[in-house]
Amino acid sequence: MPTYVYEILDKTGTPTGETFEAVQMMKDDAFTKQPGTGKPCRRAIVAPAIAGKWSDMKGKSQLSNANLERMGFTKYERKGKGYMERVAGKEGPKSISAED
Repeated sequence: MPTYVYEILDKTGTPTGETFEAVQMMKDDAFTKQPGTGKPCRRAIVAPAIAGKWSDMKGKSQLSNANLERMGFTKYERKGKGYMERVAGKEGPKSISAED
């Protein structure tokens, strides 16, 4: 079931800046009053949160050390000032230092 965002309205029907979320079935009517308080409200139009092709979750898994190594990349991480160590991949030196 989707989570909907609702805006609280003042007496003139202007949004107050307060919001709340409600999990409802798509076939359910939108609230006109906030459950519990009875304040007038309306459903807000917001961008959906969908984990698609370019989502943060997808990006994290694609940039994982294991996936980078599998794809043939080498990744270095900073381990100190002027010092980097290989954390993924098999090519290149194990570490890189500014003193080399």
